[in-house]
Amino acid sequence: MARRFSKAAQVAALALLLPLLPAGAATAAEAAVADPAAAQGLSAAEQRISDAVAAGHEDAISLLARLVDQGSGTYDFAGVEAVSRLLAPEFEALGFQVEWKPMPQAGRAGHLLARHPGSGKGRRILLIGHLDTVFEADSPFKGFRREGMRGIGPGVGDDKGGVAVMIAALRAMRAAGALADADIEVVLTGDEEDVGSPVSIARADLVAAGKRADVALDFENLSHEDGREMGAVARRSSNTWTLTVQGETGHSSGIFSDSMGDGAIFELARILAAFRSELPEPDLTFNVGIAAGGQEAAFDATKTRAQASGKDNIVPPTALARGDFRTLSAGQTRRVAAKMQAIVARHLPRTTATLQIDENYPPMAPTAGNRALLSMLNTINRDLGLPAMGELDPLGRGAGDISFVAADTDGLVGMGIAGSGSHAEGESADLASIVHQARRAAILMHRLAATPR
Repeated sequence: MARRFSKAAQVAALALLLPLLPAGAATAAEAAVADPAAAQGLSAAEQRISDAVAAGHEDAISLLARLVDQGSGTYDFAGVEAVSRLLAPEFEALGFQVEWKPMPQAGRAGHLLARHPGSGKGRRILLIGHLDTVFEADSPFKGFRREGMRGIGPGVGDDKGGVAVMIAALRAMRAAGALADADIEVVLTGDEEDVGSPVSIARADLVAAGKRADVALDFENLSHEDGREMGAVARRSSNTWTLTVQGETGHSSGIFSDSMGDGAIFELARILAAFRSELPEPDLTFNVGIAAGGQEAAFDATKTRAQASGKDNIVPPTALARGDFRTLSAGQTRRVAAKMQAIVARHLPRTTATLQIDENYPPMAPTAGNRALLSMLNTINRDLGLPAMGELDPLGRGAGDISFVAADTDGLVGMGIAGSGSHAEGESADLASIVHQARRAAILMHRLAATPR
């Protein structure tokens, strides 16, 4: 006799297969996933939310297309602001108070801020996303292209797809009558891909929103590991370091003498080799991105290019290097920075060196509160008939804006669209994933809004 599988098991299997199916098959499978009978664990209001997400799927894709068609590289200030103008009426139609916050003092376009005051009884929710992409105005990769349930274009996943999921979730809550009491604040930064300076100004609004929030949800790409959807409860920091080495110069026949010493490049090599052998520890990565040395050596204004000149018979007086390191906690950042400074201080003869460390993005450590949020999301997965999400290894994600609020509130990362190829031409997104991602987000927000502070 043929074995009969439960509806929940069928839905779980279909959810896993959606990204692998051709466009027509994926649409049919998605319709099956949208079957209200599948969501056995949902309340009546949550079922209405789920139905509204499915009904609004094409509208969400249409919004995503408009967002992607408007280029918005971090340094394309007009483009970033244009994306904010596309989104402002979407939030206003949902009852949000909206503000465009220019950021000339940080050298960036600005941020879109939106606030839905709610009843003040439930948990205060902060939604985080960004308007900018890595593709500047002169990039040949432009515009939105749809191939069935696959969307292609600059920022389609990072992070315009995430913003589309956010709006889809809020629209569904509104349609189901579940938004009115929710206390929700939205911060869409215009410079996530290259944060402005000083960071204290560039992220002041986000930090302030984090202090007001009880929970933060980050709408960057959904995480995957070995084909499984994963929940992310941590993000590592992003810190840059710049090493400047000086030494004596003269004819190379005098190298290693008491008067000449070892020269700047040997000192640079000693320091970098010591970094490689002495710094490694769990959850830490560090990199040398650029190095130069010689009779003359200098970075350009952006520190992304270096020029050097010299001769094989001249001991080099100058050497430079620049790189990054990433940590999982503030304590690890301090410890690694101290070890680096101690290594630099052990000078070879007749050389000196200085190390400048800039902490760009703080870490988001994996806390009990963050894990409790993932557990809550997995309860929703169960109620939707979706597979449980494991905890992503922090090395699987880069730095992000949610880290600026991690010290003040619990958070969860990866509420946005599923996709691939972020930051590269050909970036794509799984348009079918908008449905289950928006359902997860909307029902999570609904339950949080009903949880007393």
